[in-house]
Amino acid sequence: MKIREIIENKKQFLSLLLLADEQEDMIDKYLSAGTMYVLEDNGVKAECVVIDAGNKILEIKNIAVRPDCQRKGYGKALIDCIAAKYKGTYSVLQVGTGDSPLTVPFYEKCGFVRSHIIKNFFVDNYHRPIYENGIQLADMIYLRRNLSP
Repeated sequence: MKIREIIENKKQFLSLLLLADEQEDMIDKYLSAGTMYVLEDNGVKAECVVIDAGNKILEIKNIAVRPDCQRKGYGKALIDCIAAKYKGTYSVLQVGTGDSPLTVPFYEKCGFVRSHIIKNFFVDNYHRPIYENGIQLADMIYLRRNLSP
């Protein structure tokens, strides 16, 4: 397993990016400014984009694992690698996600705890309703993981 930073042509991974963020113009808002990593294990299995959110906070803007590779530890390995890389540089790793029984428990298993909510984020910022596991996403749930030494 190898994790590497992608400097150029980040859109080559658009199909993976769209798994985590269904609207391309929303991806465009953070992709060029973000730092992208891909996890390879006999081919690309996962990707993650992080940004500096200010105040020593590093934010995961997009993380996705190929559907046929999910539940095999790739997402957690990517998060753990990023947390280790930025420990000491940032004090917090945060992520915003829909209030879904598929995603929130994943982040909690990765050491994140609930921080705050942005009401109606998905309703107000996306052209079409977003559904996960048959439930329409409305609020953005923020979770945080401490990176302080």
